[in-house]
Amino acid sequence: MKSFVTISWDEKSDSVLLIDQTRLPLSCQIIQCRTVDRLITAIRRLEVRGAPALGIAGAYGVALASISIRESNFPRYVHMVRASALNIGNARPTAINLSWGVHRVLAMAEKHADSIEEYRQIALHEAQKVAEEDMAACHALGDYGAALLPDTGTVLTHCNAGALACREWGTALGVVRSAVAAGKNISVIACETRPLLQGARLTSWELKRDEIPVTVIPDSAAAYLMRKEKIDCIIVGADRITRDAVFNKVGTYMHALCAKSHEIPFYVAAPSSTFDSMHYESEIEIEERERDEVARISGHVIVPDGVPVRNPAFDATPFSLVTALITDHGIIKPASDWIQIAEIHRII
Repeated sequence: MKSFVTISWDEKSDSVLLIDQTRLPLSCQIIQCRTVDRLITAIRRLEVRGAPALGIAGAYGVALASISIRESNFPRYVHMVRASALNIGNARPTAINLSWGVHRVLAMAEKHADSIEEYRQIALHEAQKVAEEDMAACHALGDYGAALLPDTGTVLTHCNAGALACREWGTALGVVRSAVAAGKNISVIACETRPLLQGARLTSWELKRDEIPVTVIPDSAAAYLMRKEKIDCIIVGADRITRDAVFNKVGTYMHALCAKSHEIPFYVAAPSSTFDSMHYESEIEIEERERDEVARISGHVIVPDGVPVRNPAFDATPFSLVTALITDHGIIKPASDWIQIAEIHRII
């Protein structure tokens, strides 16, 4: 399989390098974020996206802030870095990994640093650990999830939960990659994922690179294919898993309902960093994105001016519709087993 790294730190320029996902599949270009403001723009524009990748972006963002800020007074410096880092953490509201990455690096640096230079060293070291741990977590959950797949079968997925959504390997697609690496004959049906087509543009691009069979379908065709017994299971990623629900790209809930009706396993693959043990579904803000994402395609107007648009980026799927959670610490089945989830949080 052809490996690539979605997001990394460039030591020569002290900047964040990331694949611009808005340009795929037509071109694969690298963006260099030298400032916190540029990184925030990349996050909001979805040049970098996917919960684990956002966690890494948040972690690297603290390191970037620590290097960018010029202040000789250490207490004032720490305050300024924190303020800048929190702006990164607030760039998108729903996915928990972004703020998790920010707070993890802030906490480590603020606890152990006694000088500006030491703060910078600790922040970068901890951010690199976040990136490395994401790789290990995705490979671990991929191996756990691969055991759930048949020797020959078809997996349906929604949005992009692959290497582009992580450091590399992926969550939902990490399970597929691990299964294929283990010798299983797995093909993928990728929902196009309106309005920004992450499935059509990103998932198909990744799997084609890896020579894993993939077919793109309109989102609305999924139920038909389930009824025709063309799908063996569904695997999606997650942007946040609260005490009662899975938040993922809007449309996930619809697929879960259809899977339940047709008795098809519905799996959620996510690292422990995506779990939010402090909140319930009702407490989470769903990000509403711009009208033009729905009203225009490639610059062409498809919704008449003056007609309102709703564009929620995510929806919530209750645990009752989830067959199992695939994590880097094992399979949680049923998904609502908070004894296992609490153990994961004790470990991390």
